Amino acid sequence: MKKKKIAALTMCMTMAASMMIGCGSDSQSASTGNEAEETKTAETSGEEGTVTENPAKENKVASGETVKLTIAARGGSHVDVINAVKEKFEQENNVEIEVLGLEAADLKQKVALDAMNEEGTYDIVMIDDPVMPEFTENNVLLNLTAEGYEDDSDFLTASLALGKNPYGTGDTYALPFSGNVQLLFYNKDVLVELGKEVPESWAEVLEISQAAKDSGKNGYIIRGQQGNPIVSDYLPLLWAYGGDVFDENWNVTVDSTEAKEAMQMYLDLLETGANYEKNDMVSSISGGSSTMGLGWPSWFITDGSAAADYAVIPAKAETESESYASGEIGNWMMGIPANCQHKEIAIELLKYLTSEEVQRTAVDVGAVPTRNSVFADAEILAKYPYLETLQAGTENSVVRPRTAKWSAIEEAYGAELSNIVAGTKNIEQGLADAKTAIEGIMSQN
Repeated sequence: MKKKKIAALTMCMTMAASMMIGCGSDSQSASTGNEAEETKTAETSGEEGTVTENPAKENKVASGETVKLTIAARGGSHVDVINAVKEKFEQENNVEIEVLGLEAADLKQKVALDAMNEEGTYDIVMIDDPVMPEFTENNVLLNLTAEGYEDDSDFLTASLALGKNPYGTGDTYALPFSGNVQLLFYNKDVLVELGKEVPESWAEVLEISQAAKDSGKNGYIIRGQQGNPIVSDYLPLLWAYGGDVFDENWNVTVDSTEAKEAMQMYLDLLETGANYEKNDMVSSISGGSSTMGLGWPSWFITDGSAAADYAVIPAKAETESESYASGEIGNWMMGIPANCQHKEIAIELLKYLTSEEVQRTAVDVGAVPTRNSVFADAEILAKYPYLETLQAGTENSVVRPRTAKWSAIEEAYGAELSNIVAGTKNIEQGLADAKTAIEGIMSQN
């Protein structure tokens, strides 16, 4: 256990020094407010490298006494979804479920710190998918495959792959609770006024944005704030231009020719619009004062009647360019801590919260499904037509680099991208410095 604790302590110190920004979240993200006080347990656990059930807790479950289960969740709509569906499971399994709604950074830090304890506070935890490598490599999460869980083929392949270690092919450590993928967020009325169709290339995005600026509106809105906002905002352009952060051998390629072309396009788009934070971007596009930008569907749920809408992100630079997958996938996963004290019932709760039954019910509460069967439901699609676009975007998505160092990389990369946007560095220098910083991070043990 000493070796595990040293690794966990190192990870937690690193996490405490950096912010985990959620899928499509930024520093403006709001939690649910009052944070319930966490309870601590004092029982002892088993041998090194194992998770053993405490007899007292087993007897408590067997005796029919109500068991309290604690879920550490991303605050906001996710908490609303869990609270809306938990009663059925509570009644059928004689449990009481407490849901703690936390800011993204607090959620990551609290789960990591609690992983150092012999006995955990949490029974279910939510994990932003780029954090999965950190948590799996540091033994934070229970290996569900080793516990007998068999993958459900109804999950979107791209979503299920996020919970595996190694990515896509290994054992399953978490299930996709909430689906999300970046999409092009635009105002339908503005496009009609301009006589334009939804763009299929970034050259067309620039043309429309310039036309909007010429008409007196903002064209394209970027989110150029340091860290996650600008990195997630810029990566779809980088990918559409054929670039990436790493090559297949993990060599850093953020200063490639493709990267420089993508960054020039990013700056050209900014010239037609503005640099806003998330909430201002959403309100300006939905209100019609701005034309388009990149967003996450969870930011703006529409039944199709609003002027704002979503489309799949353009997958190529020019009309005749090669197409590449370009939308950043960003699911919120759910897993069970390795030191969970109610392992068996927690597994059942995890399967319930990610089930087809719950996803069908929870759509009306703002949930974003991760199952093919829900996306294929004609009644649901008629009510929420944006889901069809979200599924198409997910099928054309790209996963962020699967490295436990991504949080640190994102901060360093985002700082240099912001320097370029602010004009304190030119494209050449900013991307060269980003490469140096990322190589330094990757070289650290």
